[in-house]
Amino acid sequence: MTAAAETSTVERATGISGGPHPQRWVALGVIAIAQLMVVLDATIVNIALPSAQKALDISDADRQWVVTAYTLAFGGLLLLGGRIADYWGRKRTFMVGAIGFAAASALGGLATSGAMLFAARALQGAFGALLAPASLALLTVLFTEARERAKAFAVYGAIAGGGSAVGLLLGGVLTEYANWRWCLLVNIPVALVALALAIPLVPESRAHGETSYDVPGAIVVTLGLASLVYGFTEAAKPAEGWGSPTTLAFIGGGLALLVVFVIIQARVRNPLLPLRIVADRNRGGAYITSALVGAGLLGAFLFLILYLQNVLGYTPLKAGLAALPVTVGVLISAGVASNLLPRIGAKPLMIVGPILAAGAMFSLRFIGLDTSFWVHLMPAELFLGLGLGFTFVPLSSLALVGVPEHDAGAASAALNATQQVGGSLGTALLNTIATSAITAYAVAHLPSATSPQDGQKIGLLAQIDGYSSAFTWASVMLLAAAVVAAVLIQVRKEDLPVDGAVAHAG
Repeated sequence: MTAAAETSTVERATGISGGPHPQRWVALGVIAIAQLMVVLDATIVNIALPSAQKALDISDADRQWVVTAYTLAFGGLLLLGGRIADYWGRKRTFMVGAIGFAAASALGGLATSGAMLFAARALQGAFGALLAPASLALLTVLFTEARERAKAFAVYGAIAGGGSAVGLLLGGVLTEYANWRWCLLVNIPVALVALALAIPLVPESRAHGETSYDVPGAIVVTLGLASLVYGFTEAAKPAEGWGSPTTLAFIGGGLALLVVFVIIQARVRNPLLPLRIVADRNRGGAYITSALVGAGLLGAFLFLILYLQNVLGYTPLKAGLAALPVTVGVLISAGVASNLLPRIGAKPLMIVGPILAAGAMFSLRFIGLDTSFWVHLMPAELFLGLGLGFTFVPLSSLALVGVPEHDAGAASAALNATQQVGGSLGTALLNTIATSAITAYAVAHLPSATSPQDGQKIGLLAQIDGYSSAFTWASVMLLAAAVVAAVLIQVRKEDLPVDGAVAHAG
């Protein structure tokens, strides 16, 4: 292909002509601001959750909706959001996503009930599912030269990796020195700044060709996942339990809707998730591993924050700082894994990583009323982060092994979606396990309390019993991820698209 023909192809695919955009580096800053807002919102609310739960009188069984409403909507609609961005216009989608995210944040910050907060979080996830893929697509078309693109995606990756740490610290500061509501309201000025800069600086671009959307698929998969989570939530309630008709109906209905989703994907012209992407053994293994790791990590992280604040009595800011070793571990091992991946391949890293994380998670089950941070919690968190970093890096490459160029965006988005969906289901399931254990412990031991002090101590011990159960099952999920990787991953190191993974990660 001649240079002119290649340029023409790029112009048709992106809608941008005339070489690199002159303001692309400034536009990168705008996109990075919006992406940081989406990423930190996954962790900033964790720190605020104990305060929000008390203020809005949210039950232990329902508190996980603050996390899962966001991740469910985000993961369930992410693939549709990517297609809308490509065909409707990436800048337009970016701006609508930012406006919607700010409005949803305002609704959550002003929430007067748990249901209102849950609805606002779901709306944040839905608009985040427009914002995130539009941001990634804009980077792809703004930076066409390989070396510049690598730098741009390095910035994007640093935002994605460091956003969780920023969320923990910012959530601690806002909750402790202002109010938990500001963990949501802070998104409004951030979104307004991103919008004001995007209008003059970010160019519009869109893909050409078939522009039909698989809206039924997006609705069915999101409803199916929400039904599963609601079933798990009902199982956590003493009046319902796992055997109640309501629990079984929602879990069964959710599974049935997911089967319908697969049937839709096999029959529509432009499926949300082309089954040929999932059918490959290595990619299928990567997606299952991603879901299991997301389930173990996001679910257990919630209980680590609850333990630090509710049992050890940490302030929100101290809890945010105390959770940082996980992020430090991820950043360290991600750098090491990037160097090891071309030398030893993906499989060894994807076995060792989850095993290391599972061991660290299992050590958290031995928490107590006065567990030492430096002796017990910090090493466990650090090794948990190290294991996760060794897992995340090869996952990004495996998602793109043997994928045709026109499916690369869907394959990469599917990896992100599986992690979010896994996190949603894992958080709901682990919350049910923890809440049931807390209730059982309290019922068994409260009758023996002879004073208010005894009752208070039993209440704390009941929470520890519940959190320990959650950490145990989270470690089982991470071990399952290692087993899946060992059985399904067969790709050779020579087959890994190392450069391409950089361009599509996130």
